[in-house]
Amino acid sequence: MNLVIAGVPIRADAEGRYCLNDLHRAAGGEKRHQPSDWLRIQQTQDLIAELAIAGIPGIPGIESKQGLGTYVAKELVYAYAMWISAAFHLKVIRAYDAMVTQPTADPMTILSDPAAMRGLLLTYTEKVIALKETLAEQAPKVEALDRIATYSDGSFCIRDAAKNLQIQEKVLRQWLSEHDWIYRRPMGSGWLAYSEKLKAGLLEHKITTGTKADGSAWTDTQVRVTAKGMAKLALLVPPTGFVPPARDAGPRPHA
Repeated sequence: MNLVIAGVPIRADAEGRYCLNDLHRAAGGEKRHQPSDWLRIQQTQDLIAELAIAGIPGIPGIESKQGLGTYVAKELVYAYAMWISAAFHLKVIRAYDAMVTQPTADPMTILSDPAAMRGLLLTYTEKVIALKETLAEQAPKVEALDRIATYSDGSFCIRDAAKNLQIQEKVLRQWLSEHDWIYRRPMGSGWLAYSEKLKAGLLEHKITTGTKADGSAWTDTQVRVTAKGMAKLALLVPPTGFVPPARDAGPRPHA
């Protein structure tokens, strides 16, 4: 079912949102009614925020699509129409009611109607383009998660974390230090995790104790990257082409 207002077809995306640019054309296309001006209004921003809270999880109420325009939820369609004029608001309401109450079109009738076929092909093409854009946006995240998919249990010393992230150990250690994940105490020899990263569950400390040959006790604190930390690092730190050897079977006393 297609929404048509004042003779102008209003494009819809796969999530059921409508093209704000088409609505602008249906309203007459005046400069004073530009969607960008309406979107800057505080009341509009408040409505978008409310939709984000009460809407469908994972589907934003508004989305700009390169080359296709800005698509908005039905509630924003009504709000935009009301902002333009009471008359246009009424047209939108009636057009939407007509769309949802119209009988289902006969497929054979559509096939014999060139104009209807062009409309369907245009809608299909737009959906394919939108899907390709979504896949392109998600590709880096999918690749990053794939890099650690087989290492989701336990925690890793920095050396093993670097191997599994496909980067050099010194590169990862430097990155962690520069981005406030780990630090060294003055005169200290080992690395420690910042408390913020410990609380976030990205890093953890492994404390090992033992007895020296002279009978005195020794303590070693090792920074380890959790599975959650690995997932985060896989998104933040790009691989350098370093091919890791097989992971060591046992833990190491030092990172």
